[in-house]
Amino acid sequence: MKTKILLTAFVLVASPGIALAQCSWGKSESVASCAAGSVWDSESQRCVTATTS
Repeated sequence: MKTKILLTAFVLVASPGIALAQCSWGKSESVASCAAGSVWDSESQRCVTATTS
């Protein structure tokens, strides 16, 4: 009986932390620069060749 209660209490305490960790997974922004002659395109989320007019 005590084992079930302790296990349930652990799951209830740990669940929000696990959910928060998974929510932010993959949403990190990396700081990088594009190669010379390229610029960042926010729509395509990648570096594209810079055009000059």
